[in-house]
This record gives sequence, structure tokens and C-alpha cells, in this order.
Amino acid sequence: MAEDWTLEIKPKRRLLDIDLKGIWRYRDLWYMYVKRDFVTVYKQTILGPLWFFIQPIFTTVMYMFVFGGLAGISTDGAPKPLFYLSGIMLWNYFSECFNGASNTFTANAGVFGKIYFPRLIVPLATMTSLLIKLLIQLFLFIAVYLYYLRAGVNLSLNITVLLFPVLVLMLAFHALSWGLIVSSLTSKYRDLKYLVGFGLHLFMYATPIIYPLSVASGKIRAILELNPLTPIFEAVKYSCLGCGSFSWVGLAYSAAVMLVSLFISLIVFNQAERDFLDTV
Repeated sequence: MAEDWTLEIKPKRRLLDIDLKGIWRYRDLWYMYVKRDFVTVYKQTILGPLWFFIQPIFTTVMYMFVFGGLAGISTDGAPKPLFYLSGIMLWNYFSECFNGASNTFTANAGVFGKIYFPRLIVPLATMTSLLIKLLIQLFLFIAVYLYYLRAGVNLSLNITVLLFPVLVLMLAFHALSWGLIVSSLTSKYRDLKYLVGFGLHLFMYATPIIYPLSVASGKIRAILELNPLTPIFEAVKYSCLGCGSFSWVGLAYSAAVMLVSLFISLIVFNQAERDFLDTV
């Protein structure tokens, strides 16, 4: 007699197989990961959540002293604290999302080897918890912004600021896609993570964070514009501070790179998911 099975385990047969139903079914696990990442980071520290504000403040002061003071790099007329703070918040979000996604397999091998759930929940939860951190730091940026407005500084806020949520999501999915590719590769080649960590620091200087794109010209500017993050950082500074440049073509280019890299990363991630426990 034929038996009715409640669950049938099958190998994946498609290159691009995203278990969206499974992710929704395990949404409570997603929430638990978000809560864990958000709560436990500063749980045993003295200052606790104040580090959400202390870190960007100290980094901004250091950038003002080194790049704005000693190096004399222009900020296109924008107040230095706002210029550096806007770039620092977004870059920290991108780099932490990237690092979280790139450690998906190596940092969770023990859990993955004991129980099944959609593996994408881990990097998605990291991206969500870091988004909460970004929103908290955004209040610091708004407070400094209001201070300069009250002081009579013309900051040229314009309607493109409405694109801020879209720009943040683009930044998040850039980090997610690149991180998934690195995670899939480092599950076999462990020493790659050291090269990637070094490259991430160099990549920060190829992104207009501590300088506006306007200071570059010729071939250097052309190279910087190839960076898909450049239009995002420039658009944020243009919308809030009136400096930098805004380009629909640049944002379309960034979105196209994001979609292609996300497609490739999901294929690579699904392939690595099948046998990563044999190599991690």
C-alpha cells in the first residue's frame, strides 16, 4: 500500500532555487537571529547601546582632524561633521553587512550541521539587525543636521532625499550579494578571507566617503565612477547636503550591477550549500 508522507526530502535540482516559502515559514527564527544580533553585541559592555553613537562620533572627529584638517580635503562646502558622518554611517552598514554575509558558512557551521532551515535567513537577519543600528545612528545625524540648520547654515535639502530608503536597500543588497559569493568561496579556501578583509579597506578609499567625487578628474574620476557604490554615496550627500552629484544613469548602473551580482551570488550560494559541511 502506498504511504502518505508528510515531508519528502529531495536534492536541489535547479541552479537558482530560493526557498521563499521556507524563509516565510521560519520567520520566527529570522526574528530570533535579529534579536540575538542586536541585543548581545553590547550586552556585557558598560556603555551598552551608547556605542551606537560613540563609534561614529569618534570616527567623524578623527576624519575631521586627519582628512579635513591635515590633508585639507574639500567637502564641497558642506559642514565637515555632516559630510563625514553621512559617509561613515552608510559605509559601516555596508561593511558590516558584507562581513556578516561573508561569514555565513564558517560562523554557523555548527548550527547548519545539526538542523535544517533556509540558510539565507542568517545573512538576511544580519542585514535586518544592522538596519536597526543604522536607523538609530540616523537620529544622531538628524540631531547634528538640525543644529546646523538652527545655526543658519544652508544645507540645500531637496526632494531626492525621498530616495534614501531605496539607496539604503541598494547598499544592503550589494553587500549581501558580494558577501554570499565570498562566503561560498571561503568555505573551501579559508585564507581568502584575509585577502578580502584587506581589499575591503582599500575599497573604502575607492568610494567617495572621505572626499567628494568632484575632487577627482580625468582617468581617476572615470575609475571611481566604475564603483557601483559611488552613485549611492553621492546621491545621499546631494539629497541631504546639496554637495556631490546626482545621476539617474549612475543609479541605474548601480542597480544593474546589484541585480547581476545578486543573481550570481544566489547560484553560487546554492551550489556551495550542498556540500559546504564536507569542507568547512
